[in-house]
Amino acid sequence: MIDNHLFRGDFIIITGGPGSGKTTLLDELQENNYKYIPEVAREIIQTQVSSMGDALPWKNVKKYRDLMLDRSIESFISALSNPQNKPLFFDRGIPDTLAYTQLINLPISKKLESATRKYMYNKRVFILPPWKDIYKTDSERKQDFEEAVATYKIMFETYKHLGYELIKVPKLSVEERASFITENVVSWKL
Repeated sequence: MIDNHLFRGDFIIITGGPGSGKTTLLDELQENNYKYIPEVAREIIQTQVSSMGDALPWKNVKKYRDLMLDRSIESFISALSNPQNKPLFFDRGIPDTLAYTQLINLPISKKLESATRKYMYNKRVFILPPWKDIYKTDSERKQDFEEAVATYKIMFETYKHLGYELIKVPKLSVEERASFITENVVSWKL
């Protein structure tokens, strides 16, 4: 911990708009003996729906955003026990909450602004572009493809603004995408 920042070069974000294949890719990486931290948004939605809560992107977006931030911080902190120099992938990171906040035009809270500076991941971030051929909606993903494209664009700009280097993951088979990521990561000094 330096200057009240927690930096972990072994924490590697995989991000992108909804329906771009992130979870499928992370599952493939896990099959290849890499660990990952699941995204918090789906778990929040599932919990809120089953408990009749209103912290949902189609009900109380501010409450949903704040829960997403809290859970993302908790995920980062709980992952600190991961052995250093061994990659740990994240299905989205704290900057995704900032991008979401901008996408839905909510004010950026001091807590969110502070969290994006305090909890620092590897400066290289893998981003999956929108891919219409694989895009599907479901009970938790209600956005249409155009909103997925808009989400991707704002995520790209948000990460770039925060000083992250974005690496676009090509539209290939899941196995080839996983190889693309692992071949990149093995050359990095974590």
